[in-house]
Amino acid sequence: MEIISNNKTAANTVEVEFKVDATAFEAAVQAAYLKKRKNITVNGFRKGKAPRNIIEKMYGEGVFYEDAINGMYQKEVANVIEELKLDVVDMPNIEVASVSKEEGVTFKATFTVKPEVTVSEYKGLKIKKVVKTVTDEDVDAEIKALLEKNARIIDVTDRPVEKGDTAVFDFEGFVDGVPFEGGKADNFSLEVGSGRFIPGFEDQMVGKSIDEDFDVNVTFPEDYNAAELAGKAAVFKCKIHEIKGKEYAALDDEFAKDVSEFDTLDALKADLKKKLEEKEELNTANQIDNDISEALVKNLEGEIPQVMYDNRVNDMVRDWEYRNRYNGIKLDDYLKYAGITIDQFKENFKAPAETQVKLRLALEKIAELESIEVSEDELNEQYQKMADEHKMDVEKVKSIVPAENLKEDLKVEKAFNFVRDNAKITKPRAKKAADADDKTEE
Repeated sequence: MEIISNNKTAANTVEVEFKVDATAFEAAVQAAYLKKRKNITVNGFRKGKAPRNIIEKMYGEGVFYEDAINGMYQKEVANVIEELKLDVVDMPNIEVASVSKEEGVTFKATFTVKPEVTVSEYKGLKIKKVVKTVTDEDVDAEIKALLEKNARIIDVTDRPVEKGDTAVFDFEGFVDGVPFEGGKADNFSLEVGSGRFIPGFEDQMVGKSIDEDFDVNVTFPEDYNAAELAGKAAVFKCKIHEIKGKEYAALDDEFAKDVSEFDTLDALKADLKKKLEEKEELNTANQIDNDISEALVKNLEGEIPQVMYDNRVNDMVRDWEYRNRYNGIKLDDYLKYAGITIDQFKENFKAPAETQVKLRLALEKIAELESIEVSEDELNEQYQKMADEHKMDVEKVKSIVPAENLKEDLKVEKAFNFVRDNAKITKPRAKKAADADDKTEE
């Protein structure tokens, strides 16, 4: 293979003309003949046994050219990419410029390559660390959730409905005195105060008793999903059959023993507070990483090919399909159920795809500028980690994940850690009476 010309025709486009000589082309034609001859019948010869020159006389000298070119161009394009060290982001556009038995084949290939980018600022990024203090009220909310979770459901017969009760009742809705589709149900269970029904409906159930007939007057919201009911006044005729209440445990050490491994309520609260603080620490770390990512994307400069965004969107769609296959959800079925096209579905991924592409380019550039490398020990450690996570043999993982790809991922990870380690992270100073709101401390 010979490179004839190599020209950058646009910001991210390289046009290469290259030639495969007559000897290599002849070998490709012969391979195409050997592959195709079994399906060719020529009078006087058994099927698949006709000599090549006879077939070429019958069908023309170029009868095997197309198959020969198809059989060789992918390998030759790969050779071009390797020789010119092109960082290709899309399949190239290939055309055959000339072909002959004597001269071989000349190709013209147009490659879309990764863009040259700059990151205007990445050292010393100013990031505000937002720290949420866990309060006693937060712990009390966790305790309340445990009480709710462990509440005993009891039948209520000696009082009317209260907020928090579950009412079992019949209802039928009318608009202008006419019942409407979907507005009727028998023995329907509703937790009063849950907000499941139209605004105002559940409030009017409070105070109603078993076997009592009553009307609920409401107005459907203007944005109600059934257009024929949106904004309409309605009357629901209702009758309650059962009221189910909740009986809560006493909030004491016995409760702590029942719902946890702790012997006292104080110990349970201390553990809940510790877990909430750990959760907030993780939230804070994620907030810092998100802010760093946003800053790097904002500081990235370069002309990025649209195909990079499109490829990332397609990757995200495939990830969606992979994640949902265990739930038995197929993409085509989901699109039908949601009433959307594949293009409308892809719209959901366009913004995050653009952010991810820009962030990756920024981090790759930083890795280059800071001469970040990945050692063999680091590479092997990551392979072992992946093998442990997926319960696979490490050699199997190596056969699936190319070393160069994994190295690039680790470089990007190290580049992000470098940016974080060099960021100027500040947090709000503890407020005093005379402090201004915007003072911070390192």
